[in-house]
Amino acid sequence: MTLSPDLLAWRAEMTQPPGPLNGLARAAQQRINKIIPDKVHAAITSAIEGMTRALLVGSDFTTGSPLTDLTLDERRAHAAKAIDGWKKTAAVEGGVTGAGGFLLAAADFPLLMSFKIKLLFEIAAVFGHDGTVLSERLFILHIFELAFSDGEHRAGVLAAMDDWDARAHPAHLDDFDWRAFQQQYRDHIDLAKLAQFIPVVGAPLGAIVNWRLVEKLGHAAVMAYRMRAEQGAYPQLRTSVQVPLS
Repeated sequence: MTLSPDLLAWRAEMTQPPGPLNGLARAAQQRINKIIPDKVHAAITSAIEGMTRALLVGSDFTTGSPLTDLTLDERRAHAAKAIDGWKKTAAVEGGVTGAGGFLLAAADFPLLMSFKIKLLFEIAAVFGHDGTVLSERLFILHIFELAFSDGEHRAGVLAAMDDWDARAHPAHLDDFDWRAFQQQYRDHIDLAKLAQFIPVVGAPLGAIVNWRLVEKLGHAAVMAYRMRAEQGAYPQLRTSVQVPLS
């Protein structure tokens, strides 16, 4: 099935190679990295690993029952409301932790990641999918990778997500490469989030960055579930009507 034009444009955007500013961003990231104590870096890495493992096997992130008998536009409207709520929560939390110095700002990483994962489970339910099912958790992990990985990695993720409901899925996730997952996540958001550790500007930056990261993830989730719908999950709901995400 041919995807809607905006979905095709989104897929092309997801797989674009890094631009010329990527090198400058990496240099800035390295300078900020040197300011932050090693124990803070260790705490961040540990938090990402722990949250990833919890997502794979835990039950803390499941939300309500999957929504049924809704049009695709109604699902997108529900998703927009969820995204807006989590953006506001993440912005408040980022501003508070950004004003509290290195250690409190480090605590923002696991908190923000938990917000993001809860949002993804909520959007999964909005689009009629059960987050307790292993294959749905794997799809959620792929959405996370789409939002917070480089273009080369995202191309592979999109290929793995194509025709999701026609594929066979593993009975366990023992072979999931969580190390690559956390490395992509950290490398992708480091520059934005590490600036939160800088004194004085940390609080406003923390609020702005958290807002935008949650918005980006929410948009990726909605587009991924729309793509899945058009590829066969519920093609009768295909529509070109646009519902704002914010």
